[in-house]
Amino acid sequence: MSSVKSYLPFNLPTTFKSLFKLIDDPPERIQNVRGWVKSFRLLKKVAFIDLQDGTTPHTLKIVVPRDTIDVERRPDSVLRQLRTGQSLLVKDALWKPTPTRLQPFELETSAASFQIMGQVPDSYALQKKFHTLAFLRSNPTLKHRSNYLGALMRFRSHVESSLTQFFDSHDFTKVSPPILTSGDCEGAGELFRVESNSHLANKSSYFGKKTYLTVSTQLHLEVLACALNRCWTLAPCFRAEESDTNRHLSEFWMLEAELCFVENVGELTLIAEAMFKFVVEQCIARQADLLPSIRPEGSAEDAQTVLARWTSLLATAWPRLTYSAAIELLTKRHAEVPFKFTPQWGSDLQSEHEKWLASHFDSPVFITNYPKDCKAFYMKRNLDDTVACFDLIVPQMGEIIGGSIREDNYDALIAEMSRRGMKVEELEWYASLRKNGSVPHGGFGLGMERFVAWLFGAHNIRDAIPFHRSAGGSIDM
Repeated sequence: MSSVKSYLPFNLPTTFKSLFKLIDDPPERIQNVRGWVKSFRLLKKVAFIDLQDGTTPHTLKIVVPRDTIDVERRPDSVLRQLRTGQSLLVKDALWKPTPTRLQPFELETSAASFQIMGQVPDSYALQKKFHTLAFLRSNPTLKHRSNYLGALMRFRSHVESSLTQFFDSHDFTKVSPPILTSGDCEGAGELFRVESNSHLANKSSYFGKKTYLTVSTQLHLEVLACALNRCWTLAPCFRAEESDTNRHLSEFWMLEAELCFVENVGELTLIAEAMFKFVVEQCIARQADLLPSIRPEGSAEDAQTVLARWTSLLATAWPRLTYSAAIELLTKRHAEVPFKFTPQWGSDLQSEHEKWLASHFDSPVFITNYPKDCKAFYMKRNLDDTVACFDLIVPQMGEIIGGSIREDNYDALIAEMSRRGMKVEELEWYASLRKNGSVPHGGFGLGMERFVAWLFGAHNIRDAIPFHRSAGGSIDM
């Protein structure tokens, strides 16, 4: 394995992740190990301390023989001052292989080698016991120290790294479109307005016009794609919708990709499927480090269930069906077991419809060619009243990726904007791309929290982002 040269003028503190990489060629001793006390047991002749440092799901077991140094039995001994949650420095320890145990090694030391770096109060919330996700969510400054939510953050990091690998290997350039925008990309009107306090006071606008937090970076991404051919971004997006469910956030992260010289929606679905499956392959390769062995009961799927789903995702190509074919299936099902919302051609699919379709195929499913009035103004028109678009829906979660071929004809785009009553002059900068070397192009957006939560087996996307912002929620921190 090639090593990465470090340009740091000093060595960073040793992490547990780096220690577990030394199993095949271990050192005799380890100096200056730092972590937080996960649990400890003080027995008559030995003490066991489990430390965690957040870089790996595995705890590091520290063993302290208590019959060698009398000071360890004193009431003021460091061992007797230990509490769950404290930060601890182990200055020096002996590496002892334990090949027959769950942890392949442990560190043996004396209490004299300990230094308590940070104390915790008696009321420290994360004691050595089962904690529900509801309880963890009520402790936002501490919840990520739990096994489950800490693992979920590391999992998200791995997914993002895998996505970077995928796009790099296919000649995409990563870009950073703006977060402050002048308009609504999706046309749904669910916008957060932004203004400075001083301009609010004098009833003026900082930029001279109304400014919003972006709901999607797509329009700016199209500008960049016309220069870079293929580009992608992972950026925060904001939607002021009132939906307060386990599938909706007011602030979320969206991966968006834009490609020039693609002409049909089938090509986009193949790219999206390849991206999805590449990430899954990378997850399977790192399953031991990514999947926690203990999950909150009733709040998440167990590791075996998640791994089985990952494996099944790679087994076959995913089904594709048109919106019209989907409506036929849903109508037939509705006649047998009625949905809450009646499926009918021309109306958007509801969440219950999407989940049933994915369950029916027991697989992610691509739905293509929706009616034009169900989708955004920028999508390319088919020969009928549909547009060249797709949604990827998955079991339990519903829609997770949406994309389309973009309208590349200036007159056709302006006509559609006018038909919808849009202010054409406000988006002339966008429409003008069609006058300057226009090419067939398209792209898609992936909701990162839905993607991460579904892959990890979490049932609530609020756990897939460090600090969730949602309708009816709190902005206290």
